[in-house]
Amino acid sequence: QVQLVESGGGLVQAGDSLRLSCAASGLTFSSYVMGWFRQPPGKERDIVAAITWNGGAIDYADSVKGRFTISKDNAKNTVYLQMNSLKPEDTAVYYCAARRRGRLYYTAGEYDYWGQGTQVTVSS
Repeated sequence: QVQLVESGGGLVQAGDSLRLSCAASGLTFSSYVMGWFRQPPGKERDIVAAITWNGGAIDYADSVKGRFTISKDNAKNTVYLQMNSLKPEDTAVYYCAARRRGRLYYTAGEYDYWGQGTQVTVSS
C-alpha cells in the first residue's frame, strides 16, 4: 500500500521560511517522479514544483521560481520543498504526489498517488 505523508506546514509571517517533507512508503521511491501541488481555498490544485526520479530534471511554477527549492533523497524515501521569502499568496494546502518514472508532469491528473496535505498559512 502506497503512502505519502506530508509534514512541516504551519503558520508563518511574510518573509519567513518553511521546509515541507513528504515521506513515501510502499513504492520503489527511486523510480518515481515527485511533485508538490498547492490548493488555496476555493481554487484548483496547481503544480508548485516537480522532480524526476533521479533528480535530473526539475521545474517550478513561475510564481515560486527563485524562492522554492524541491529536492529528493532516494535513500530516505523523502521529497522536500524548501520555501523561502514566503508571501501571503502562498497560503494553501500543500500536497505531494507521485507517479511512476518518466518525464516531469505538471497536472494533478497525471499523478497516481497523493498525500493528505499540509496547511501553510502566511500572514502579512
